[in-house]
Amino acid sequence: MSEAPLVPGTVAEHTICLLVKLGQVAFKIAEDGIGGTGLRVRHYSVLQALADNGAMPQLALGSFLRIDPATMVTSLDDLERAGYAERTRDPQDRRRYAVDITDDGRKILADLNRTLVDLDGEILADLSTAERQSLHGLLGGLADSPALTSLFDAARERNGTKKG
Repeated sequence: MSEAPLVPGTVAEHTICLLVKLGQVAFKIAEDGIGGTGLRVRHYSVLQALADNGAMPQLALGSFLRIDPATMVTSLDDLERAGYAERTRDPQDRRRYAVDITDDGRKILADLNRTLVDLDGEILADLSTAERQSLHGLLGGLADSPALTSLFDAARERNGTKKG
């Protein structure tokens, strides 16, 4: 007897239902995969954004990643305690904090990226190389979609979760 699909029956006829379930599954696998480091996917996102963009004001970093301020503070507290990020007063505005990745943060980020590459291979094992590339291109295009971004930001605003 074969296992039931992740999205069974006619529920799978809705792309949004497929994306929701696959997102939940991928999130769980990613969290488990990097869990041994004591970090979560949101911590990875913060470290990668800092590595990509350099030091950023805390509020701008949260807006860039679309992480609410309370979650951003908690995430940065975790990263600071671990020695992976540091907050300093922004020299341009002493009321704000600038956040930067530390050398230890860069080291753990390299480990996290290797783990995520391995996880990509595992979750996409049933796809050919061409299918993997096509999927990545499609998802990247969707992630860059102004229409989807607008819908998401509007939903956050309606639900009161967009705070700066």
